[in-house]
Amino acid sequence: MTHLHITSWVLALILLALTMMFMNKGSTKASKITHMIMRLDYLLILYSGGDLFASYTNYGPGVIIKLLTGLWVIAAMEMIAVKKKKGKATGIWWGQLAVSVLLAIFLGFVVLPMGILP
Repeated sequence: MTHLHITSWVLALILLALTMMFMNKGSTKASKITHMIMRLDYLLILYSGGDLFASYTNYGPGVIIKLLTGLWVIAAMEMIAVKKKKGKATGIWWGQLAVSVLLAIFLGFVVLPMGILP
């Protein structure tokens, strides 16, 4: 399940980049399609993350913090796409995305037991 979770996160970030690229070019149809696919990818992220959360419940509050951080990442990605579509400023949301992604990666790979470090 970990591989599905990581793959879906990478796919979501790629889809966000594609959505932004299409919005910058003015291609509304392509940006709408990639945004909808990104929203479907959120379901994979939530499913795989929920399964990982259920298997990590014995590891204390770090798991809950990771869950909230992951939701923060999804919210920041969605707000970037929606604000950009409406023509509003997205700078603060890009900052939040950067902080939340780095925090989620740190918690997932370093703090939680199934990460890279033992």
